[in-house]
Amino acid sequence: MLLDHLAVAGETLEEATAHVEQALGVSLQDGGKHEKFGTYNRLLGLADGLYLEAIAIDPSAPRPERTRWFDLDRFQGSPRLTNWICRVPNIEASQDVFPDGVGHPIDLTRGALRWRMAVPPSGRLPFDNLFPALIQWHGDLHPAQMLQDRGCRLRQLIVFHPEALELAKLLGALDRVVFDSGPAAMRAEFETPHGLRVLE
Repeated sequence: MLLDHLAVAGETLEEATAHVEQALGVSLQDGGKHEKFGTYNRLLGLADGLYLEAIAIDPSAPRPERTRWFDLDRFQGSPRLTNWICRVPNIEASQDVFPDGVGHPIDLTRGALRWRMAVPPSGRLPFDNLFPALIQWHGDLHPAQMLQDRGCRLRQLIVFHPEALELAKLLGALDRVVFDSGPAAMRAEFETPHGLRVLE
C-alpha cells in the first residue's frame, strides 16, 4: 500500500479549488468528470508521484444510480481535506485484509486513465470516513505524470481519530502518514514555493 493522492471536497468545485489555491499559493489544473458518480475535479501535481484533487458534485451531471464516493452526498459546510487515497497492487486481496465497509471495486475511466476503486455502498469509509480509499491503477499511466510541476511537496499527512492506534495497526507504516488521537480530522503539511503551508 502506498499513498496515492489527497481529496479536498467542497459544496462547489469553485469553493474546493479556492480553498487549495489560497492555502498553498499555487493554481490547480483542470481535471475532468466522473460519470459514474456525477462529480468533477481539478488537480495539483505534487513531488514524488503524488497529487491532490479538489472535488465536488457536478451540478450539470445527472444524479447517479448509486451513492457518490467520498461521502459527497452528505457534504456540507466549508471546503476541507476529507479523504486520502492509497494505491494497492490487488484491490480484491486488500479487501480480505481490511475491515468491512471499505467498499466494493468499481471500474472507472477518465480519458486515457483506467482504474478500480473500492467504494462503500453508503459512500462513507470506516473510521468516520478517515480510512483510506483503495485504488488500483491499470497500465502505466497515472494522473501525476500528466500534471505540471508547481513546486509543491507533501511533507506530512496527519490523520486524527479517537481510535488512531487501531487505525495505524490496521494499515501499518506508511511514508509521510502520521496517526494521532483526537477529534476525527486531517491535516496536510506542504513545502511550497511560498514556504511551509498547511491544508486542513
